[in-house]
Amino acid sequence: MSKSINLQTLVHTIGPAMADISQEADANDTFVQENYDVLKKNNVFSALVPEALGGGGVKHSEMCAFIRTLATYCPSTALALSMHQHLTAAAVFNYKHDRPGWQILEKVASGQVILISTGANDWLESNGAVERVEGGYKVTAKKPFASGSPAGTVLVTSAPYQDPKEGWKVLHFPVPLASDGVSFGDDWRAMGMRGTGSQTISLDGVFVPDETIALSRPQGEYHPAWNVILTVALPLIMSAYLGVAQTAAKIATTQGKRRAGDPATAYLMGEMGNRLTTAQVAVESMVAITNDWDFDPATAVAGEILARKTIAANAAIAATEKAMEVAGGGGFFRKLGLERLLRDVHGARYHPLGEKPQQQFCGRLALGLDPIEGKEEAKL
Repeated sequence: MSKSINLQTLVHTIGPAMADISQEADANDTFVQENYDVLKKNNVFSALVPEALGGGGVKHSEMCAFIRTLATYCPSTALALSMHQHLTAAAVFNYKHDRPGWQILEKVASGQVILISTGANDWLESNGAVERVEGGYKVTAKKPFASGSPAGTVLVTSAPYQDPKEGWKVLHFPVPLASDGVSFGDDWRAMGMRGTGSQTISLDGVFVPDETIALSRPQGEYHPAWNVILTVALPLIMSAYLGVAQTAAKIATTQGKRRAGDPATAYLMGEMGNRLTTAQVAVESMVAITNDWDFDPATAVAGEILARKTIAANAAIAATEKAMEVAGGGGFFRKLGLERLLRDVHGARYHPLGEKPQQQFCGRLALGLDPIEGKEEAKL
C-alpha cells in the first residue's frame, strides 16, 4: 500500500517542536530520539521508496529540499536522516535501473526500517576481520560515525576478507542491529552535530550469511558502485549543511540590522551573502546532476559531484563564520544560536571526500588516470 507524503507541508508542521529537541540534544549530548519518532510516525523513512513497493514515491530532489529545510530547525535530525536516505536513494536508483535493490526497499516501506551507514569511514579499504565459516562469514569490526544508530534497524556496512583464490576483497552486507555480537559504544561526544547519535558500533563475531553479501569488490580499488552512491548521497548530505548556513545567515541579518549605520556591516553582509550564494549554487547543481535518479553512473559524474561537495562545504562553513562576524560579540553567546550552528557546520569537512583527496581524485580524472592511485602505480 502506498504511503504518500507531502514533505513541504510536513516539515514546517513538525519543525518547530524539533527545534526545541535540537537544543536539548546539543546541550546534553543526547540523540534526537523524539524527532526520529515523529519522522517515523509520518512515514518519512519510506518516503523515497517507489509507490509500487509501498513507499511515498517522492523525488530525490524533494527529499533534498526537505532535509535542507529540516536543518533550519534541527541540523542533527536532518544530517542523521540524510544517512538513511542516501542508502535508500542508492537502492531506488538500482531498482529503477533493473538492478538488485527492491528487497531492502520493501522492508523499509513495510516497517519503516531505519538504515545505518558506515560507508564514509570505510571508503575503499574498509576495516575489520572476516572469517569464512559454513554458510557465510563471521565479522569482527568497529564501525564509527554510525549516525542515527540509537534508533537504527539495519547496519549497512563492509569488511575486508582475504579470499584464498582472489586475494583481498571488501564484502558489503547488511547486519540487523538486533543480531548477536552487535554492541553500541555510546561514545559520540563531538564538537558539533551532537544529536546525530553517531556512535561506534562494534561487531564481535557477527554471522553474515552468504546470501546477504550484496557486493564483493577488490580492496583499495575504486568500484563503479561508488558512482551511484556518491551521486545520490552527497546532495542529500550537503543539503543539511546548506540549511545550517542559511539559518546562521538569517540570525546574523537580524543582528546586523541593529548596526546598519556602520559602513563595515554592509560589507560583511555582502561577504556573507556571496558565500551563502556559493553554497546554494553548488548544492543546487549537485541536485540537478542527480536529476531525480536520471543520471549516467559514470566516474566523471561522481567527480562532478565531489568537486561541488568541496565547494559547498567550504562555502557553507565560510558563510557561517562570516555570520558570526556580522553578529559581533552577540554571536559568542549560546542563546543566540550561532555558536551551535558554527560547530555543526564544520562537520561538512568530514564527509567523503575531504578537500585534498577530492582534488587529487578529480585531478587524476582530468589527466586520464584512474581516480585512485593503484598499489602498483604507487611503487613507480
